[in-house]
Amino acid sequence: MAVNKKSEFPESIQSFASFAKLLSHPARIAILEVLAERQTCVCGEIVDILPLAQSTVSQHLKELKEGGIVKGEVEGTSSCYCINWKKFEEMSDGFIQHILYVKQFKKENGSCC
Repeated sequence: MAVNKKSEFPESIQSFASFAKLLSHPARIAILEVLAERQTCVCGEIVDILPLAQSTVSQHLKELKEGGIVKGEVEGTSSCYCINWKKFEEMSDGFIQHILYVKQFKKENGSCC
């Protein structure tokens, strides 16, 4: 049985990787853009806007919600979602910091290979 070494890395790197994984599908990025543009809780409109089936949108919303960057509430037969801005900013700030850290080592004229 393989041992998961994820916990061996600093929390900031784990958070960076989690955020990158949440953003790793174009549908999730599109969903976040719809939620951000609306600036309010969005219910069934996401399915009308994106070229995806209801079940697919629901699965991606579930991933975003489990990752903490989307909040959702069930109201009768519909669910309403919005961005959890506090968590989103926390994760995106860490993401940007790690990207900038790596970029600082870029050589002016290319790479080593």
